[in-house]
Order: sequence, then C-alpha cells, then structure tokens
Amino acid sequence: MAKDTRPADGTRGRRRATALGVALGGCALVAASTTPAAAHPAGHGRDGGYVALGDSYTSGPGIPAQVDANCARSDHNYPSLVAARQEPRAFTDVSCAGATTAEMWQAQGTNKPQLDAVGRDTDLVTVQIGGNDVGFGPIIGTCARLAAQDPTGNPCERSYQTAGHDQLALAVARTAPKVDRVLRAVRARAPHARVVVVGYPDLLPDDGTGCFPQVPFAQGDFPYLRDTEKRLNLMLRLVAAVNRAEYVDTYGPTVGHDMCKSPADRWIEPLQPASPAAPAHPNARGEQAMARAVLDRLDRGRGQH
Repeated sequence: MAKDTRPADGTRGRRRATALGVALGGCALVAASTTPAAAHPAGHGRDGGYVALGDSYTSGPGIPAQVDANCARSDHNYPSLVAARQEPRAFTDVSCAGATTAEMWQAQGTNKPQLDAVGRDTDLVTVQIGGNDVGFGPIIGTCARLAAQDPTGNPCERSYQTAGHDQLALAVARTAPKVDRVLRAVRARAPHARVVVVGYPDLLPDDGTGCFPQVPFAQGDFPYLRDTEKRLNLMLRLVAAVNRAEYVDTYGPTVGHDMCKSPADRWIEPLQPASPAAPAHPNARGEQAMARAVLDRLDRGRGQH
C-alpha cells in the first residue's frame, strides 16, 4: 500500500494543486444552499463493510443510547441508522466528538486513529470532518461573548475582519488541504471503496434572521455565520469532487429546522438544549435527517460503483 503521508509531486501534484486552487478560490463565493446495527469496536473494521469517520456531528453526543463515553458516540447517530438500512457485512463507527483532521492519524483518548479502521476490503466510507479545524466551538464562544456588548450589530463579524481579510474564510481555505489529505489517505487504504463526504446541517435560519437571546448571537452576525457554514460546505463539496468522492448535502434537507425553531420543529439544539443532544448539535431527528440524506445519495448512486 502506498504511504498516504507523502506529498504529491510531478504532473499529478501540479494537477492536484491546480484543482485545489480552484476549490479554494470557489470558497470565496458563498454557495446557495441547496433498530440500529451494532458497531464493531473502534479500530477493528478492516474486515470490510462500512466505516464511519467524523466528529461530533457524526458521533451524536447526548443522543440515547451513548455507547462510547470517550467519543460521545450514540447508537442512533446517522452512521448507525444508515448501517441499519444498508445491512453491510461489517460496520465500524470510529467518529469521535472533538475530532479534527489530525485525529484521522492520531489517537483521541481511547479512540484509535480513525484511519486505522479503513482497510483494502472496506466497501463504504462516510467522512464528516472539518468543522473543528475551522473552529466551531471557539467561534460560538466568541460570537456569544461579543453579542452581549452589541446585540443588534455585527460585532463577531467585525472581530474576524482584520487587515482586510475574513479570518473565518481563511480558516475554511486552510482546512481544504487537510480534508484533501484525509480523502487521499482513505483512497490509498481502501482503493475500491465508495467514499462519501457528508456536509454539515443548517445550524441557523437560512433567511438570516436571528433569535437572540435563545441563540445568543448579535442580530447582524446571523447572516455572517450562516454564510461561513455555507462556505465550509462548499469547500467540502469541491474537495470531494477533486478526490472523485461523492458529496451529501445535509444543509438543504434541514433548512427550517435550525436551532432558532421551536422544540417541536428544530433538529439542531440551541446552546441550552431541550432534547437530548449537545449544544449547537443535531438531536435525534437531526441525525435521522442526515441519515436520510446519506441513504438517498447511496440509493441514487447504486450501480455506478
């Protein structure tokens, strides 16, 4: 197996650099939004089947039943729901709350490096990663703190605009080659697998309206943060295309169910959840919606792989 850590060089490297440059340039534009199977223990999925990689949006923190305290992993997260429908010959979920692209190669508590679960006989890999590389958690904390000083303005957006540059747009651009490296490593380890990149669901109202203090961001920062998430999803879509991977849009199917909606309608919990879930994360219905989007993509692509 070729080492997945080596840099690309020669003609192939130049082509990849050009393609990634197009992807990074495209991220300057905000795209229009468009009974669970039992998982094998983490790190023991190399006998084939389906392997799920990802962060907390994949693992499902707080959603019953939690089956891995270290990674806040639920047996009702979207990989488990997909596996229950697909019935793969093996299922390994190594998603872990707090994971960045670095945790694909390094252990995270008791969770082994996530890529260790991928082998030559793996048939399907879903990957949802990049949010923590961009800094979802610190962004939420910063924007909530600044909103208390200027609830009707856009203090968070102003704080990230330095020297004429949008620091969050730069963070998304800097995450692109990290996600690219992950997908290249998946392809090297599982050359015949179907690789599916899963985007992030709609966290805030798509029309840019706010709901302070339920979600404690300043009124003018809601459209800025919405556009930042769209930029992240666009980057994931483009990097997936560069690597001949499929992309699943989970933003479009979850519009209208963001954390500003009532408890009966929302699929993303606000900073004070009313349903079992982590703050600013999908609840059980949100994981179900992402599972439906993944299953729809898998069904539409059946026979092409």
